[in-house]
Formats: sequence, C-alpha cells, structure tokens
Amino acid sequence: MTTRILSLMGIARRAGKVATGDAQVEAMLKKGKGFLLIIAEDAQGAQKKYKQWASDLKLPVLVTGTKLEIGLSIGLSPRSSVLILDQGFAKAILLARS
Repeated sequence: MTTRILSLMGIARRAGKVATGDAQVEAMLKKGKGFLLIIAEDAQGAQKKYKQWASDLKLPVLVTGTKLEIGLSIGLSPRSSVLILDQGFAKAILLARS
C-alpha cells in the first residue's frame, strides 16, 4: 500500500468520511452508502463476506495492505475493512493506487 493511499485514508477519517469495523461497514452497505471499500489482504473472512456484496452494489473494492497498516493509517486499532463515504476521497484513493 502506498503512503499516498494511507495518508488519504487518514485525512478521510479525520473528515468523518469513513466507516470502519464490521458493524459500521455492514450498516452503511445495507443503506447503500459508500463509494469505495478497502479490505486488508490478511482478512480472508472480510474479503469473502464483502466482495460479493460490494459487487452487487457496484462498489469498487480495493484489497491492499494489512489490518495493522489500515488501522494505523486511520489512527485506530487494526481494521480488516474501511468504507470510504465520500466520492472525492474514493476517486483520489483509486487514482493513487495506479
């Protein structure tokens, strides 16, 4: 995972534009909210759980980094998934990926 993606995720969290953890991510997906789902490479359960769901919602999924890296980038404990709730941050992260 690039430092640009990590810093964008941190900025998005400080702006209040992320949902983290299973309960929050699930609640937002049920409401059809979110623009980008980021899942840790070492979170097989989360990948299995959310990939099809995101596909049904036509939501881009980015599988990158570890739980620890994702958690540290947003200033929290290790996280398996983060849902970006702002279209601008989602586009910026997808652009930084390439």
